Amino acid sequence: MTPGNNGASTPEDDDPFGYLYADGQANGAQPPSGGYGYPNSVNRVRAVGTRQYGQQAQTAAYGQAPQQQNAYGQPNAHYAAPETLPGGAPTTQQQMPGGGGGRGGRGPNTKGLLIGAIAVVAAVVIGIGVAMLGGEKDQGNTDDQAGATPTQSQQSKPSPSPSKGQAAQQKLPETDAKALRLSPGMTTASDIKGAKADGGVYVTGFNQVGAKVTWTVNGIEKAGSYRLYVRYGVPGVDADGTLVVNGKANPQPLSMENFGNTPKGDWEQGWKETWATVNLTKGTNTIELACNEGNKCDAVLDQFYVAKG
Repeated sequence: MTPGNNGASTPEDDDPFGYLYADGQANGAQPPSGGYGYPNSVNRVRAVGTRQYGQQAQTAAYGQAPQQQNAYGQPNAHYAAPETLPGGAPTTQQQMPGGGGGRGGRGPNTKGLLIGAIAVVAAVVIGIGVAMLGGEKDQGNTDDQAGATPTQSQQSKPSPSPSKGQAAQQKLPETDAKALRLSPGMTTASDIKGAKADGGVYVTGFNQVGAKVTWTVNGIEKAGSYRLYVRYGVPGVDADGTLVVNGKANPQPLSMENFGNTPKGDWEQGWKETWATVNLTKGTNTIELACNEGNKCDAVLDQFYVAKG
């Protein structure tokens, strides 16, 4: 319709769809020939309010709903779309990618749900681990705090106090050449370097039968077996002597060997140490080292000391 032209004089000419209404039909409106204007189409003109359901035609008043409706998503046994009737226009349905049931041709996103569940479990595990580490750290800090109350196990394990034997071991006596009592013919000297006694003094003149040195040992708190250590020097040869404890001679001589095989005649390289087991009584004891018949006494004497056997 253009300006200046009010259209045809008849309603059916003015409204191309007038044939669909009762007043249009009363005025002689006719549907266009050949269907809806499409080639090979079939004219399916129906009056308003009527629709074909299967083999029966039902008429409903305009604006009224059908008497029976099925649940959403389920087909009606009596319903047939126009395109499914003989001669109906073919239709093409496009299936959404992804397939599966549900609305829109797509199923539930199970992969996304699985990833979300795994993420939740991982977060819970990490949270538990952090809480455990924090608890251990807090516990360690509590133990380090000053004035913290000791646990029952700590209270039941007091620090052990040193026993009498340990105290005696710490205070066992020792002596050197200056404190030894010498027999006639023996003396002290300091010509040979290497003696540990005060001033480098050692006892000489032991290489004769009848020579002996005596040490009075005081302060033995407990009777028992001890070790007597003797530091001596030899000129690259072996020596020995008779050990007498509280007037009783040991069956085995005290060995003063040339340990390490130092050169013969080299007194400075001949300083060695030896020991023997002795039985001491509580209190004061007398220890003698003598050169008797059968002993080899070519040696000088430096220090004596007692240790726990």
